[in-house]
Amino acid sequence: MADNEASQPNLWSSRLMFILAAAGSAVGLGNIWKFPYIAGENGGGAFVVVYLLCIAAIGVPIMAAEVLLGRAGRQSPINTLRALVRRSGASKGWTLIGWMGVLGGFLILSFYAVIAGWALHYIFQAGSGTFTGASSAEVSGVFDDFLASPWTMLFWHTVFMAGTVAIVARGVNRGLEFAIRWFMPVLFVLILLLVGYAMVVGDFAAGFGFLFGFDFGALTVAGVQEAMGHAFFTLSVGMGAIMAYGAYVPGNVSIPGTVLTIASVDTVVALAAGLAIFPIVFANPDLEAGAGPGLLFVTLPIAFGNLPLGAFIGTLFFILISFAAITSAISIIEPALAWTVEQFRITRARVAIALGGICWFLGIGSVLSFNVWSNVHIVGERTFFDFVDYVTQVWMLPIGGFLIVLFAAWVLPKEIVTEQLGFSSGFKWKLWLVLGRVVAPIGVLLVFVYTTFLA
Repeated sequence: MADNEASQPNLWSSRLMFILAAAGSAVGLGNIWKFPYIAGENGGGAFVVVYLLCIAAIGVPIMAAEVLLGRAGRQSPINTLRALVRRSGASKGWTLIGWMGVLGGFLILSFYAVIAGWALHYIFQAGSGTFTGASSAEVSGVFDDFLASPWTMLFWHTVFMAGTVAIVARGVNRGLEFAIRWFMPVLFVLILLLVGYAMVVGDFAAGFGFLFGFDFGALTVAGVQEAMGHAFFTLSVGMGAIMAYGAYVPGNVSIPGTVLTIASVDTVVALAAGLAIFPIVFANPDLEAGAGPGLLFVTLPIAFGNLPLGAFIGTLFFILISFAAITSAISIIEPALAWTVEQFRITRARVAIALGGICWFLGIGSVLSFNVWSNVHIVGERTFFDFVDYVTQVWMLPIGGFLIVLFAAWVLPKEIVTEQLGFSSGFKWKLWLVLGRVVAPIGVLLVFVYTTFLA
């Protein structure tokens, strides 16, 4: 471990920085709108309890597996898998995990940057008073006009990708860590401010009841399946981003304890986002707490436009969304960037620009899916945007997570696993074997089967 770590120039400066970095990767657009909504629709507190159990049984073991693989290999996910496969005497086929993560990250960032560009655009829409006093039809018209303009969408997609490239080009300490050191505390402060605002001007009792009211009758089998699925997706596992970040974790950091902290932070942020959003929505009886982009870009702007200090608070909200998006984006591109630097010995800045350009180009397909190519279907009724989203979310990430935890729990030699986890016997070791070898793989398999064939 000492020699391995000594040869690794880029390490997180502290355990806290890794927690913030991994939490930043996990906290994204889905935390802000999807988790609060599906919790409220599936029994509130009853769903939260099931979700927390799924986080502990599925999300945490897979994240721990990614981190321990990353720290054991101290390279990009592709080269880490190559090295660990050689040390394990396993089939070279396992290296496909790394390649799948790199490709998945590329595809995800290409459309993720497009949606994040919407949030950047809405910072200025809210700040300029566009939504102040606006009717539902007017706000919907603003959103529809924005989606109908490929040039406007392309501009904000470009701005977001340029910001992402500028951060990752500067390296782990001067780029990733510097951005995270500022962005994550600001994100936490903004959420607290928005929760405080919701308590003052919103219907906090209705929002709290929607999110936390225990209604086990509303928790269906489909709701339990959704809790399992979101527990897997919310931690950004399965695409190599956490493995890449794990390569920069100092050797004296406890992986199990740190991963539990990251999962807790991710969950608290999601719940706090719900406490900030739904009291504001419920303050207007004419609004629906609909899921998806409509909640962020139509419902909430209407609510902000009819509340005191709405323009100011709305601006802060979309700044929050943008921060959450970029902390996820910089982690998504890291696996491909780290591998390219290692493989071709090119400066990190040049690689970041090249890879960012490729993601930007792929994102044009997603931009056009909402306007010029809206009637162009790749498979079935799926546009280019829908197809890329489906392939990555339904196929690549679950398969990646499934293979990662199988490799770490079944294939990797015990001495490597115990060195990284910090225990080799007793209750903790038995718990790791049960969760890593049985519970987490079966959970991901159920999510995959449900989302692919039953949903």
